[in-house]
Amino acid sequence: MTAAAPQRQSAIKSLRDALAGGYPVIAIETWEEDATLNTLNSFYTSAFQGRGVYQTWDLQTGLCDTGTGSVSQLNAIEALDQIQLIDKPGFFIFKDLSSRLDDPEISRRIRNIHFSFRGQNRFLLLTSSEFFVPPELRKDIFLINYLLPDPQEIAALVDEHLQAAARRGTIVELSATQQEQIVASLKGFTGAEMKYALNKVCWGRKTIGSDIIPLLHDEKEQLARKDGVLEYVRGSESIADVGGLENLKAWLEKRRKLFTPEAALAGIRPPRGLLMMGISGCGKSLSVKAISALWGLPLFRLDMNKVYSGNYGTPEGTFHRAIKNIEGVAPAILWIDEIEGGISSNTAKDGGTGSHIFSAFLTWMQEKSADVFVAATANRIDLLPAEIIRKGRFDQVFFIDLPNDSEREQIFKVHLSRRGNCLDEFDLPLLSVATEFWNGAEIEHVVEAAMIEAFHRGTPLSQDDLYTIIRSTVPLSRTMSEQIKFIKGWASERAVSASIADK
Repeated sequence: MTAAAPQRQSAIKSLRDALAGGYPVIAIETWEEDATLNTLNSFYTSAFQGRGVYQTWDLQTGLCDTGTGSVSQLNAIEALDQIQLIDKPGFFIFKDLSSRLDDPEISRRIRNIHFSFRGQNRFLLLTSSEFFVPPELRKDIFLINYLLPDPQEIAALVDEHLQAAARRGTIVELSATQQEQIVASLKGFTGAEMKYALNKVCWGRKTIGSDIIPLLHDEKEQLARKDGVLEYVRGSESIADVGGLENLKAWLEKRRKLFTPEAALAGIRPPRGLLMMGISGCGKSLSVKAISALWGLPLFRLDMNKVYSGNYGTPEGTFHRAIKNIEGVAPAILWIDEIEGGISSNTAKDGGTGSHIFSAFLTWMQEKSADVFVAATANRIDLLPAEIIRKGRFDQVFFIDLPNDSEREQIFKVHLSRRGNCLDEFDLPLLSVATEFWNGAEIEHVVEAAMIEAFHRGTPLSQDDLYTIIRSTVPLSRTMSEQIKFIKGWASERAVSASIADK
């Protein structure tokens, strides 16, 4: 049996200390009920040597005595009354009480058990994935978080799975670095979920190689679906698909290995986050997706509209749950698109829900210890409060301006190449001049629309097709010139340019 890893050892030690301290009522937050019960059974066997009572209760089975094998079909209140009558020391494990702790009938009995079990070596142990302890019980219940498997445990499970596959004749072609990436991909799953995921992506394979890593990333979509306000983003874009923005690319390239164990051993902390602000259609969202591909980390988008909708619980509770869930799957990237819509100067001053979420976000960004990189984008940069921008929260603030001459050439090159066109047949410098003050999205539209026209005629795409679409398009820089001028002026003293100026 593999030894427990440091985080799990810490949780087990907390539980052992609570039992040694004689806390009569202990609540254990856990997603791994089976692993928790195994730990409790081990403690019971060691402490009581078979001379105590070990009973469990759940909604389906009722009260079960593992020593005698007797089962009593009792509801929660009846079961709590029953265990108070037992004067022998032991463990009484209740699995389905978390949602009823605010029931006066239940809370009264738990308080009575706290008094009657005190100093008697009798322990009421509650298990659930989450506890909300009502005020009247907060002095009577000791709360422990039994954490999900950490990297050391995950690595042992992965190694065991790969060895079993090799014994069946499967060829394993994974480097040590790739196995570390697999471990990072599985973080946030229970032990059972990890086995399911590995079985799924490895089933029927004669060779297990690095191509299973993105498949394991995709398994995290399940976590996002269950959360409701988090969306797992599958990324097919690479950093090569981003035209220009060389300063931003260089910054990202220097930090691509900072989420590795080697960086941790060197005492280097992973980056906290990046704020990209600027003009709409200039590649902010594309850049976020490219970060995920470059760093090999899963990308989750937080929908602040869903947070505020109230459909998933109170906005504050929903936001805290989303943060807790993203920390559970770290290392990962959290994408907050158009952050000014959910966390802005207006929400900070409303004195209600918005200000609470704003405050919680700032505190979390300042103090978070999990390897969650926050990639935030903003269009209405004037709405961003100064507290968001200051150092210590985001590592860098980049301004993404309208592409310059060379960047427009690169953007044309990306979109023409992606659609199978021969670049030698196009004069990219002239196309760049013709689209001066255009954004990247508008250039992409030109290529797409011209491709449609050429396809309709049944001829290859030509330079004239592109010019026809360019002449009939009015760019954003003309329709929103005043707003763009304001954005540039605001950002000039507050952000670093994502682009290198043309020489």
